[in-house]
Amino acid sequence: MRKIFIAATKQNDGKTTVSLGIIRNLQQKFGKVGFIKPIGQRYLEEEGLKIDEDSILIEEVCGIKSGLKDMSPIAVEKGFTEKYIAKPDKKNISKQIQDSFRRVSKKQELVIIEGTGHAGVGSVFDHSNASVARLLGSKVIIISSGGVGRPIDEIVLNKALFEKEGVKVLGVIVNKVLPNKFDKINRLVRKGLERKGIEVLGVLPFDPMLARPTIEQILEETDFQVLCGKEYLERSVAKVIVAAMEPRDAASYISDDSLMITPGDRQDMIMIALNCFRDSANKKLKICGMVLTCGITPDTQIMSLLTKAEIPVLLSKSDTYDVATCVHDITVKIRPCDTEKIDAVVKLIKENVDFKKILAHL
Repeated sequence: MRKIFIAATKQNDGKTTVSLGIIRNLQQKFGKVGFIKPIGQRYLEEEGLKIDEDSILIEEVCGIKSGLKDMSPIAVEKGFTEKYIAKPDKKNISKQIQDSFRRVSKKQELVIIEGTGHAGVGSVFDHSNASVARLLGSKVIIISSGGVGRPIDEIVLNKALFEKEGVKVLGVIVNKVLPNKFDKINRLVRKGLERKGIEVLGVLPFDPMLARPTIEQILEETDFQVLCGKEYLERSVAKVIVAAMEPRDAASYISDDSLMITPGDRQDMIMIALNCFRDSANKKLKICGMVLTCGITPDTQIMSLLTKAEIPVLLSKSDTYDVATCVHDITVKIRPCDTEKIDAVVKLIKENVDFKKILAHL
């Protein structure tokens, strides 16, 4: 049975995106592909169980039915690390991972194992990504974000930790490379890693659509409340505008699918947003939504206009700066309902990853 451990140089480099794309593409070659994320840090409650959200995504999108608890055996909940340090139990965690892997991999031709963070994450409870890859007898593909110097430094560092554990690194996939720098980075990163004896299995251009949150995702990650437009929460955000300028200047900053953040008493700014249209013929607004700050709800007349505008309007008790920071820091994760993003990921991986090299190494 073939096994691939998907690691990364840090969090949010795109492990889940790559795992999803690899599984969907290799399902065409191998009839039976399994998945497991041995240790998860972002989990949801499913039927009373704490399940990593990536496992839920893979199960639903890829149709892998191995039992969610086995696909996500260890959930690092609040207090997990402190409890382990006070009372270490390495054998128990190892057994849970091995037992789940045995069940997940039964009758499978290939199993994708998704790590969490860089090679050393999990060392605090004696189960770093490198040691888990060794525990499961898997070879590794390292994912890194785009660039030249920093990615190469981080890849070499992570490779050293895997090799210290006796784990073979098949190669790397460099993710999120800006299109206007793609040719240069693709050439340099391949040459730079070749000097280190590391094979590049793919270089992926950055797709801004994959990084767009929906208004609903912003709502899920914050304590904002919905004032109106609840039926439009699935709209995606291409740009965030903090309305801190003069109203006459604001219009030039508003582009299609912008989310405006402004205090609830800035009626002038709200009216500017409600009069910026993509197409004067159909009167569709450029903004996709609005977050009103400082806990201020506009008067009845303005609220009536906002309701008629058919956009989601959220309210936050925090000030404008804190709201903008909060929205900026949200980690955008692909969800099972994001069919457009999922199709884009499958195509991106198919066109930019060398599957022949991967399979040859396996």
